[in-house]
Amino acid sequence: MRPLLIILALLLANAAADCDVLQDLCVADLSSEVKINGYTCKNAATVTPNDFFFAALANPSPINNNTLGIEVTLGNVEKVPGLNTLGISVARIDYAPGGINPPHSHPRASEIIFVLEGELEVGFITTANVLMAKQIKKGEVFVFPKGLLHYQKNIGKGPSAVIAAFNSQLPGTQSVAASLFSATPALPDNVLAKAFHMSTPEAEKIKSRIRNRIVP
Repeated sequence: MRPLLIILALLLANAAADCDVLQDLCVADLSSEVKINGYTCKNAATVTPNDFFFAALANPSPINNNTLGIEVTLGNVEKVPGLNTLGISVARIDYAPGGINPPHSHPRASEIIFVLEGELEVGFITTANVLMAKQIKKGEVFVFPKGLLHYQKNIGKGPSAVIAAFNSQLPGTQSVAASLFSATPALPDNVLAKAFHMSTPEAEKIKSRIRNRIVP
């Protein structure tokens, strides 16, 4: 029994975020209605180099400063079909001065960011409620463990940008504020009021602000 437990532990320790590939290529057929854990493969005869190409991270994206002062450009399997089954994806995040990527988590991936320009305050919170925060600048790297709440804020005088890499083709993002205060159907006000020690009208006010993307 003990050797079996050891083998299982080793398998779990070496498990990737996404399943291992079983063939050279499995370019996602994004038009298929078949739903599996990932995407079905499109006909190999129709695969082209463009299935593995993505140019959208090359330049900054325009930022709507009426929101959070950030713009996220995703390079996941939905944008790069060739990523299907490879267990990786990328993104670019551009920040206006003072822009913040608010507390959120990626349920299916760890994340590593590389600062292209500017200076950021970044951090994550452990399940023991310990904040691991640091200021990072151009050329530096920071890691956010899988599933943990984390954030980034531009603390420089000018714009900032990072490239983020994930060990999942589709990491998923769950924002704390958006998930709690703009879910559909809506989370009951009395649940939010109890959880955050606020009144029911205060909970409804926050819901309204987040639905309308109003930044205080």
